[in-house]
Amino acid sequence: MPHQNTVLHDLLKHIPWARFEAIIKAHCTDAGRSLTTRTHFLAMLYGQLCGAGGLRETVESLASHQASLYHLGMMAVPRSTLAEANRYRPYGVFSEMLAALMAQAHRGLRHKVAESIRRIDSTSVSLSNLSARWAQFSVGVCGAKVHVVHDPDADCPVYAGVTASNVNDITAAHAMQITAGATYVFDLGYYDYGWWAQLHEAGCRIVTRFKTNTPLTVTEVRPVPAAGPILSDRIGTLPIRLAINRKNAFSAPVREIRVRIETGKVLRILTNDIQSSAQEIADLYKRRWAIELFFRWIKQNLKIQKFFGTTENAVRIQVAVALMAFLLLRLAQAAQTVIESPLTFARLVRANLLHRRPINRLNQPPPKPPRNADQLEIQWGAA
Repeated sequence: MPHQNTVLHDLLKHIPWARFEAIIKAHCTDAGRSLTTRTHFLAMLYGQLCGAGGLRETVESLASHQASLYHLGMMAVPRSTLAEANRYRPYGVFSEMLAALMAQAHRGLRHKVAESIRRIDSTSVSLSNLSARWAQFSVGVCGAKVHVVHDPDADCPVYAGVTASNVNDITAAHAMQITAGATYVFDLGYYDYGWWAQLHEAGCRIVTRFKTNTPLTVTEVRPVPAAGPILSDRIGTLPIRLAINRKNAFSAPVREIRVRIETGKVLRILTNDIQSSAQEIADLYKRRWAIELFFRWIKQNLKIQKFFGTTENAVRIQVAVALMAFLLLRLAQAAQTVIESPLTFARLVRANLLHRRPINRLNQPPPKPPRNADQLEIQWGAA
């Protein structure tokens, strides 16, 4: 019978190991440690993919599959050792590993389209009071934010960062690298004229919403269809000054498109794109909800709401590993054509993680093992 790798082994084939090893070497995170960064990463990845509820469940499950770990290049890990690694191993090595995998996944998953679309948003995750030292939001409430730049055409993130919940979204946005010429779609959390000016100067298209109290000095009114969701299409300029001594850094002409959505609510959409149709701009903003579906999928299927540690370092490591798990599932699913549903594929991978089965046949019954020749002879002789 031909040898068959485990499902987890096949997932790991999508990791750029040479790049990972170079990152680990550059950070010197293995010096003087009994637990290597590779084993640390694989143990955390296993916990995310199998849906473990904590470190104890992760290490006990790994110990029960001791015979399969050798072929993965790892070993069983004591709980205390894994907890210490989450607490003290610099999360920067995992952040760079995530960036390398995002770059590879983006190249492999993105469809050939004329422009790059970037959707920016954040999601909050609750933490226990043990994280109050770095993540306290209010009295008795602790949490963190995961900031993501998402490419809807590849359905994968191209940037991710973690901050405490009390950090404003626009503060995190200033740390994001701008992709020149891309279309950036975001909501009111990123309402900053100075940042918009940086995007505009980089040749980016901006699609967001007006605040209700933001005036527009109208210079042109464009016609719109008499019947339809588009109510008005106007071009103008934003306020010249934000305060007596503060000049608005974003002085380029902008466009206000008022659109009525399915619920009956009217949105004021803002864009610096003067040429495209009003419907195209409205559709771009509507597709912003794809990132909300991405957040929901991550939380529900990779258990990102259950953290294995309380320190900032441990939380950042787990978020990075959870996003890498998502990317590996996307890459593995794209490499086969049998299972179309991402949710079904993720569930089948979880159920067969350390089973020796082809990853493109997870929805089929496992093959029956061949009978031993001696047993067949005994059965025939008895007959």
